[in-house]
Order: sequence, then structure tokens, then C-alpha cells
Amino acid sequence: MTLRDQPPDIGPSYVIEREIGRGGMATVYRAHDRRHNRRVAIKVLDPEVAATLGTARFLQEIATAAGLSHPNIVPVYDSGEHGGVVYYVMPYVEGTTLREQLSGGKRLPPIEVARIALRIASALDFAHRNGIVHRDIKPENIMLFEGEPLVLDFGIARAVTAAAGENLTRTGIAIGTPAYLSPEQASGDSGLDGRSDQYSLACTIHEMVAGTQPFIAGTSQGVIAKRFTERPQSLVGIVPEVTRPFADALTRAMSLEPADRFPTASAFAQELARGAQAAETSAKTDTSPKSVAVLPFTNTSADAENEFFADGITEEIINALTRVRALRVPARTASFAFKGKTEAIEEIARKLRVSNILEGSVRRAGNRLRVTVQLVAAPGGDTIWSDRYDRELADVFEIQDEIATSIVDALKVVLSGDEEVAIRKVPTQSIRAYEYYLRGRQLYHQRKPEPLAAAEEMFRRAIALDPGYALAYAGLADASGVRHGSFGGGEEALAQADAASKRALELDPTLAEAHAARGLALSYHAQFDEADRELREAIRLDPTSYDNAYHYARVLVSAGRLEEAARMFETAASLRPEDYQALALANNMYHRLGREAEHRDAGLRAVEAATHALAINPADTRALTLGAATLLRMGDQEAGREWLERALKLDATNPITFYNASCFESLAGRTDVALDYLQRAIHLGLHNIYWLLNDPDIAGLRDHPRFATVLREAEAAAAG
Repeated sequence: MTLRDQPPDIGPSYVIEREIGRGGMATVYRAHDRRHNRRVAIKVLDPEVAATLGTARFLQEIATAAGLSHPNIVPVYDSGEHGGVVYYVMPYVEGTTLREQLSGGKRLPPIEVARIALRIASALDFAHRNGIVHRDIKPENIMLFEGEPLVLDFGIARAVTAAAGENLTRTGIAIGTPAYLSPEQASGDSGLDGRSDQYSLACTIHEMVAGTQPFIAGTSQGVIAKRFTERPQSLVGIVPEVTRPFADALTRAMSLEPADRFPTASAFAQELARGAQAAETSAKTDTSPKSVAVLPFTNTSADAENEFFADGITEEIINALTRVRALRVPARTASFAFKGKTEAIEEIARKLRVSNILEGSVRRAGNRLRVTVQLVAAPGGDTIWSDRYDRELADVFEIQDEIATSIVDALKVVLSGDEEVAIRKVPTQSIRAYEYYLRGRQLYHQRKPEPLAAAEEMFRRAIALDPGYALAYAGLADASGVRHGSFGGGEEALAQADAASKRALELDPTLAEAHAARGLALSYHAQFDEADRELREAIRLDPTSYDNAYHYARVLVSAGRLEEAARMFETAASLRPEDYQALALANNMYHRLGREAEHRDAGLRAVEAATHALAINPADTRALTLGAATLLRMGDQEAGREWLERALKLDATNPITFYNASCFESLAGRTDVALDYLQRAIHLGLHNIYWLLNDPDIAGLRDHPRFATVLREAEAAAAG
């Protein structure tokens, strides 16, 4: 019996029960965690491997991976070294590995593969946003528990790589598995990014669908060589259920060059889902997350002033449901485009691309509240669930929680623990303060100077009634910041954004909105390192938030970090697939970076999303102007100019419209016209200096003598 065959002693906290697995570098044991009275899985490094790597560096990297918290990632509970034994601890999952599911060449239907791929991709993108590349995605590292995939060993390959450093080849420790290794990883490239994991995921999915690995040879070296000399065989005609779009997505994700793959794992998985769905035209299964749109609740109160309350409850329910990863919920802007309209439910569902609609009404009389809701399936119009809540006004939070939870139950979605907590969190005990907060949110969404100032006043009133209302402070910071950066607010607005964001964070350090507000306030001061930390923390606390990812990407642009900004815009787009803004700005970044394949891919998606948004709301000037610049970058100046002219006719007072017109004319080479539009935007209140210094669209203006004059005007206006 060798030392490796003997159960290791890792200290008094854990009792080893039995061996459950063994690999080239480690042995896995089932154990009992005495301190927390729970069953765990413990991976113990082979002593020779541990000695080669160096314990301290390995454990340091494991600690970084332990920070990942995602429902499809098996977390690291603990790690350490005891008597020369190096180990790390994970939850013990009663499930089977994907390898076991695929044993004997078993294949899975594309519709099921796409569902699993969406979950794995969500986990990968979350890790990639946090700077961690898995490096060893394969069927053995994916557990299936009650049908849900869980990714194992996140950060472990990175820890081994970092610990071994330049001695990796000499030590003989192989990182990654040849059958799933990306070409760049096989070449020893140390600068891997998320597209390497995407390649490995594609190899895994190929095996799930075809029952065989994409590259087969007699030796590991032969397998690796094939990925450099052969293209993976298309599965069209080989696997009957595989459609051309599904196979094309798989082939693209296994491109030899990372730049030719999808920008993110989620973008790849979504394309797979669309391809799988095409083969299921007669089935009702939805491979994408289940979808529901929350239409603006009707105010049936005698007092029309209570419109804000109905709008506020609608927005709160949208926000709660958006935190459920298994649901796709159109954003407030999309749903509220139907406010006051009488279109049929089926037509609204078609335009919003959802399979369910929630509609309701709110009636308030004194301290009594009646909320009536019904969840309707589309097509068909059948009522899935309905209810009426006759309560005291003080029960408004409970009502919102019950509605959100009932929708989740009706759609047969299982909530994770953190999702339940997020839905049920009560922001304030003062209903009056909450009313002012809702008024503030309603005004904030108008994004115009006077409503923004009024929103700030509403948030201040909420704070006066509840000085501990962290969310109201965050709202105040956001409103002041937007007024400062885009609508002529001077030092006073900036100071208020600064103070309010600090206070929000002091009151609730666990509030994602507080960290996001603080990050944005810091960015206005050009404190980009500090802003980076705050916005990363906001994303960690709420990885489902489109706003957090989108605003972080914009801060990265202001800091001149265009490569990172492009990736973060893609992340935002994956969180809100119907959104055109993040895709248009990703297209902008790729254009400047010379990344042609990604530039074209993002551009096509942005134009499609903007076109769809305009079908819902033809007066969406932001869709028109961002879409115009995207069309121009894609080579269609005529269509782009037509969109721009429509926007200028619709809104001749908004500084953002004129700024985007400046971008268009700069790209078109009409420098003087572009500078005229830029000057107009600044006179109307646009003061975001660092965006002006780094936006790729106006790079052609920055060497012009007039630009320095315009910039000085912006700086003077920003100072108030």
C-alpha cells in the first residue's frame, strides 16, 4: 500500500470517510466537517505534486477561486495544509458527473444540451468577469444534480499554473485535458481568456450531442496536433437532430483563433439554444430561460396622483424577477413602452419575445391597498395564475414578495437561496419614505434635467423620513450623477453624488446598488482604480444586474481600457438580450481595436436589437442614434444617416442625441459638422470629460484645434 492509498490526516476539523475519486494530481474523499456538521468532498494533492508546486502559492490562488459565488459553480469552502498534506474542501454533491451520463457513447438531445450549456456558460461568464479562467472544462468537471449542471474545480487549474509558473513544462504537470484543450492553451499561451474555456465547452458539447469527441487520435499528441491541422467535422447529416445553426455555432466556438469565436460563452450558448429550438418547432419546450414580461400596472385609484405607486410596484416586481437567473424578464423600458396602449396580449408577447405576460391593477384608498394580478400564457391567452390582495398599505412589501414568488412557482422555477433572499429583502420600514422613493424612481427614469432635480428632492424626502434608507441614498447619488454628467449639473450635483454614495455604502455595505453608485461617483472624479473596485463588488453582489455591468463597461471606456470595456459590454448584453446599447458600444470598441469578426458580430446583433426596440417604440431616439453609428461602422452610411435624421427631428433638446450625432459625423469624416454637434451637446449640459477623451467614435476630432476649445468649455461647465 502506497502513501496515497492511505486516508490522509488533514487535522481535527475533518473526518475522512472514504475515497470517491482519483485523478493524476489529486485524490477525492468524502468527509465529515465537524465544525459545521456537514458532509463535504475533500481533494488532497498528490504529495509529489504538492512538493513540486509549492504550498503557499497554490493556496493563495485557491483563496482567489473561493471568492466565486454562482448557483452553477461548486464553491471552495476551505483549503489548507496539515502535516505536509495540501487539500481543499468543497460541498459534497449527490449527483453524477457528465462523464458518467455520457458513458458508452450515450448522446443527449440538442434541446437538453442547449439547456445545460446555458447554465454552464452563465457560470463561465461570471468567473471570466471576475478574472478567473477555468482551464479544464470537460465532462469529468461537470456534475449533474437534479438536472442542473454544476462546474467543479473552478480556479484549480489556474492555481496549479500560477504555483508552477515557468517550471510547468519541466515539472511534467499537464494542465488541461488534450481532448478539450484550446489551441492557445496547448501552445502554452499564458495569456488565456474566457474564449479558451469556450473552446473546451464546445468540445464537451460536441461529445454530448455526437457521442464522440471532436478530435480522435491514437495519442494525446495526435489529438492536440489535429486541432491545429483539421477543422472539426460538422454534425449536420451525422446527428439527425442537429440543425445547421446549431452545428455552425459549435464550429465557430471551436475556431482555431480566439478572435473568431463568440465574444462570450453565453453568446455561444444562446446561439446553440436558437439552433436547438429550430429543431423543436412542434414542441413547447423553451431552451432559453422561461420568460415573462411585467406590464405597467393600471392605477384604478380615485386619485390620479397614485400613478407613481402603480408604476413603482411594477418596477419593484420587475427588479425582483430579474434577479431570478432562470427567468428572462424584459427591462422596464421595454415593458413601459406599452403603458396606456390597448394592444392584444399575444401581440405584446410577440414584440417582447416572451411566453408569459403579467398584468395587474393597483387601487389605493387611504391606508388600504388592493392589488389585482393575473399571469397569462401567450399564445393562447390562458390564465396561468391570478390573485387579489386586499391589505393595509403597510403590507406592500409582502404583496410584492408574494406576487414575485407566485410567478416563480407558477412557471415551475426553483429559486436558489440567494435569489429568495434578494426577492424578500425589505428596504425600509417607513411606507411614507418608500412612497417618496417610488416617486423618485419614476422621475429618474425620464432622464431629463427638471425631472432629475425633482427625483433628487423625492429621494431627499425619503431619507428625511428614514435616515437609514441606503437604497434612497443610492438613488440620490445616481440622479445627481446623471444630472452632473449629462444635463449641466455642476460641482453641486457632483458633491451630492459623492456624499450620498458614501452614505449609502456606510449604511449597507452588502447593497449592490450602493457599491454601483459609489463606483460611478468616483469615476466622475477620475478615480478609476477605486471606481473599478466598487463596481466589481456591485457585480459580485448582484451578478444578474444589467445596469452594474453596463455602467462598469462605460467607466472602463472613460478610463481608456477599451479591451476590458468590450468584454464587459458583452457581459451586459448577455444579461439583457433585447438591449441594443451594450451591443452598439461593444461594436464601437471592437471597431477601434481592429477585431473585425467580433465587430461584425456585435454590430449585426446591435442593429437587430435596435430595430426591434424601434418596432416597440418608434420614438426611441437612443436606439436611433446608437443604431445609426453602428450601421455606419458596418458600412451602411445611407441607412445610418436616415436613422440619425429621424432622431434629430424627434428630439432637438437632448444633449445625448447631439453627442451621438457628433459621433456619427466624426465617423463619416465630416469633422466640422461633428464639432458643431459636440459643441451643441456641451452647451446643453454634456460634461463627461473622460468619455470625450476616450470614446473611439470621436478619435478623429481630438487632433483638431477646435476640440481643445470645446473641451475647455466642457471642463468649465462641469466645474459649475
